[in-house]
Amino acid sequence: MIRIKNQKQIEGIRASCKALARLYRELVPMVKEGVSTGDLDAFCVDFITRAGGVPAWYSQDFPGAACISVNEEVIHGIPSKSRILAPGDLVSLDIGIDLGGFISDSAVTVCVGEPGPEARALMDTTRRCLEAGIAACRAGNRIGDISRAVYEVAKAGGYGVVWEYCGHGVGLSVHEDPQIPNVPERGPNPRIVPGMVLAIEPMINMGSGDVDLLDDGWTVVTSDGMPSCHMEHTVAVFQDRTEVLTRLEPGEA
Repeated sequence: MIRIKNQKQIEGIRASCKALARLYRELVPMVKEGVSTGDLDAFCVDFITRAGGVPAWYSQDFPGAACISVNEEVIHGIPSKSRILAPGDLVSLDIGIDLGGFISDSAVTVCVGEPGPEARALMDTTRRCLEAGIAACRAGNRIGDISRAVYEVAKAGGYGVVWEYCGHGVGLSVHEDPQIPNVPERGPNPRIVPGMVLAIEPMINMGSGDVDLLDDGWTVVTSDGMPSCHMEHTVAVFQDRTEVLTRLEPGEA
């Protein structure tokens, strides 16, 4: 069942999302050579606690406050003090905050040091996939319009699109209906209506879109070992606009 949010609920979700955006503003510059993914996770725990929240992934029994996936790891990478970042690593950070029962969800991919041309192209394409998906997410359209927008940008660049994992509703729980595939497919295709709060999250691979789940039960990797990129925003749909909740506007504290 799709949970339509009222104004008060959206205000609470927005506050959680803004806290998450401020976290990223501090976290992204910390992604450097010699830093461990465990160090980054510890910073997230401290920041979220000081903000008055709880890491949202704790409710899913994930062993960390942040999913930190490196290179061929697509999503759900487990942070570790022994995983030390090296120049050229592509680091995907996927974090959510539970702030008084209101859930935010966002992901970014950062390169350690200066990205090479192939990594830069992958990141640029994934960013354009996300923006295309957000542009298609407006009242009156359907969820499939988001899927198609993401897919067409990725395929035009020759990239693989992960289809086994997808975006979703969010806000009062970590994962809500509807599912938002990044590949057009047959199946439920609900109308987008005001009050929907959605996490749109392209997962784009330099090689094929095929993925495997590691034995730890969490980490998803590309089947061909090629790098992957993951970007995500939480958005709220209104009658006249769609607001990106997990983005800080210029000058916003």
